[in-house]
Amino acid sequence: MGSRRLPETIAHVRITRQSWQQGRLEGEVRANQFEWQFRWCFTQGCLSVEPSLGRALIQEPLGRFLEKCDYQLEAGGDYSFTIRAEL
Repeated sequence: MGSRRLPETIAHVRITRQSWQQGRLEGEVRANQFEWQFRWCFTQGCLSVEPSLGRALIQEPLGRFLEKCDYQLEAGGDYSFTIRAEL
């Protein structure tokens, strides 16, 4: 009886703009054939992701990643995290 592994997708994040004064991070995230732009206003806890295609798949895991790593993220930096789903 083997246990089935959950599907995994690696999401790649690039931070393009950061403003601690305005409480905002902006960047792009890629996973398989999808690519999105995001803006996270962390003082308000508001994350917007565009375009809408596939947004439901990435918004929650991206939000968790940003909340967990926010102070380590820098403009120009490349990061990645694992999504427990096949995108």
